[in-house]
Amino acid sequence: MRQLVLLRHAKAAAESETGEDFDRPLAARGREDAPGIGEALAGAGADPEIVLVSSAKRTRETWGLVSSCFPDVTVEFRDDLYLAEANALLHAAEEAGAERVMVVAHNPGVHELASRLAHRNNALETSVRAKFPTAAGAMFERADADSAWRLQAYVTPKTISD
Repeated sequence: MRQLVLLRHAKAAAESETGEDFDRPLAARGREDAPGIGEALAGAGADPEIVLVSSAKRTRETWGLVSSCFPDVTVEFRDDLYLAEANALLHAAEEAGAERVMVVAHNPGVHELASRLAHRNNALETSVRAKFPTAAGAMFERADADSAWRLQAYVTPKTISD
């Protein structure tokens, strides 16, 4: 894998009709934020071959709002990505068997993985480690499987509206 894009779901409603966290839909703000994040990631060079999406309602809806920016991808909706830890997210991405993978999932796992990969001490990587809000996306690239990941882009609703 040479490109890994991590996308946290957009802002979700506080409750669902069922009362279950898994079923929480996006809030109005989330529906507004997601398309711009997709455009910003695509504009930064995100080009996934496969997208792994937590099967929770808010992640599926987030993917639905950014998917037009990434045509011709294979999409897998996966129960095991719901509230998955960083190691599980990375393992799923590696097991996908593609050079360019996007993962649409949840915090704290997405933030923990992004923080681990953003290990340099520059302003962009420091901002990833500090906060990974709803609808945030980070794109990492590396030369080959033995190279270190490098953060190429970090976008949030706030950074794209400035």
